[in-house]
Amino acid sequence: QVQLVESGGGLVQAGGSLRLSCVASERTLSAYVMGWFRQPPGKERGFVAGITSRGGTTRYVDSVKGRFTVSRDNAKNTVYLQMNSLKPEDTAVYYCAARPARSYSDSTIYTEGSEYNYWGQGSQVTVSS
Repeated sequence: QVQLVESGGGLVQAGGSLRLSCVASERTLSAYVMGWFRQPPGKERGFVAGITSRGGTTRYVDSVKGRFTVSRDNAKNTVYLQMNSLKPEDTAVYYCAARPARSYSDSTIYTEGSEYNYWGQGSQVTVSS
């Protein structure tokens, strides 16, 4: 069982930045594909960004490209989501998620929540206009 704990959320003005962290209990986080999802108020949860187990490939939803960066430090069992130029429409609860990679060289980034096995508790990000 992998436990994920997010931190770093909060209230920020439009144009500002936040960095979310997701710390995993799993010592072999390098074996997991990681994803970030968000759920805006009154809307369904959706994919934001993902990163392969070795960190060689990333993927983003179009609305955050050029503003958000996903990265990971497997030695620290941590995945990050750096969010710059934040907009009010980025307001949401942000979740990190993990699923085992299919192989050491697996380059697939999964964008459906159903593909992930483990989830964090969520971190609120509020962007004021």
